[in-house]
Amino acid sequence: MQNAESIVQRYIDTWNETDPVRRQTLISQTFTEDAAYTDPLASVGGHAAIDQLIAGAQAQFGGLQFSLANGGVDAHHDQVRFTWQLGAPSPDAEPLVVGFDVVILEEGRIRTVYGFLDKVPSLS
Repeated sequence: MQNAESIVQRYIDTWNETDPVRRQTLISQTFTEDAAYTDPLASVGGHAAIDQLIAGAQAQFGGLQFSLANGGVDAHHDQVRFTWQLGAPSPDAEPLVVGFDVVILEEGRIRTVYGFLDKVPSLS
């Protein structure tokens, strides 16, 4: 379980890393070469596409940070699930976005991410 928690924290750190070189290093440490990421808004594969996805999210939600939501990480075998949130860096701030991810691990790195969005901002 502790290994799963550290992998998930590295995953969250990757989404928060705004320096492209450091983010790409984190991606290579966190994801397998053939990693796939799928959520309701995107479906990408490989390090370059994951990097572009994260950079796009950062451009859209500049100044906000991802964090692990209460409840922590639940893992068994090579499967991990957790809830995350995106919001202002203040611990008292209401998150703008809340999601739930299931990741499949392979040799200590993420092979697949299945993302779900539980709370998204209104477009009106």
